[in-house]
Amino acid sequence: MLRKATIAVVAAVCAVAAGSAFADEPTKVKIALVLTGGVESSWQSSLIAALERVKAQKPHGLEVEWTVGDPVFDDDAAEAMRIYAESGDYQIIWGHGPYSDQVAKVKDEFPDMAFAVVGSGNQPLGGNQYWIYKRVHEASYLGGMLAGGMSKSGSLGVVGTFPGDDINDEINAFFAGARQMRADIKQRVAFVESWYDPGKAAEYTNAQVATGVDGILQLTGNFEACKLNKIYCFGSKADENYFAPDNVVTSAVALWDPDINWIIDEWWNHATKGEPYQGNAEPRWFSVAEGGVALAPYHALAEKVPDELKAKVAETEKSIRDGIFKVPLDTALPVSQ
Repeated sequence: MLRKATIAVVAAVCAVAAGSAFADEPTKVKIALVLTGGVESSWQSSLIAALERVKAQKPHGLEVEWTVGDPVFDDDAAEAMRIYAESGDYQIIWGHGPYSDQVAKVKDEFPDMAFAVVGSGNQPLGGNQYWIYKRVHEASYLGGMLAGGMSKSGSLGVVGTFPGDDINDEINAFFAGARQMRADIKQRVAFVESWYDPGKAAEYTNAQVATGVDGILQLTGNFEACKLNKIYCFGSKADENYFAPDNVVTSAVALWDPDINWIIDEWWNHATKGEPYQGNAEPRWFSVAEGGVALAPYHALAEKVPDELKAKVAETEKSIRDGIFKVPLDTALPVSQ
């Protein structure tokens, strides 16, 4: 009888302990977003859209919330991170750009905080910093196939912001896809050297059109020149057709859902299981097959795309998704040729 009683007591204690542990599990995760630009830009807006989708899914049963401040850089970004961390209201600080220099100044003071930085220009700090990439080159390749198949002049262009590892790959893939459809494609490349300069973007677009370009991968988010010149353009990071419904055929869409879930999982495992943060030394990115990138719909321009070309793009997309075809990852600086 004593043994049975002892077992019953132990079982009861374990049950209470288990119940307490369950009760202590977080019910909410709050993310502080440190951004390089306004939420109207595709780089930022695609992240917000993904957060909305993740919120609806409630990972680990969590309520997902986030705060967006004004764009900040340099010391101001480090100070913003410190304020967020010291407030005690946030569990994750997400620097949506090259912010590892700022993270390095604060991360060790807040070992329970998970930090994320995004894209090229960052450093692998390890520990509680995670380094995210967003390669959209697979979808850009498909967009290039459309551009090459629809081009009448045989000349395509790109107007970009800054050159960089995760920009160059997208541009090179676009031209590689175009050449799958038309081997003699000529390419024109220009960078405005700014995150936002609509005047220069329009100037460079007009200059490319003057050389005979009739399709442009527009990475600056400025599609007014596409409309004025009546040419087809291709968007990036978000579905940008709404900017110019008669001109933007499709876009290489960045889907941040798996990236967000990855960081939430890392924080969750640390907070509930005591697992140490193990920030990655190499940048991590999620492919088409992993749900990290997709090609946007053609919308009203679907009837302008030849059925044979649509079928070829769909076939290639399936081959990419199934792992049969691998889009070359070319990060060399793209130049006009």
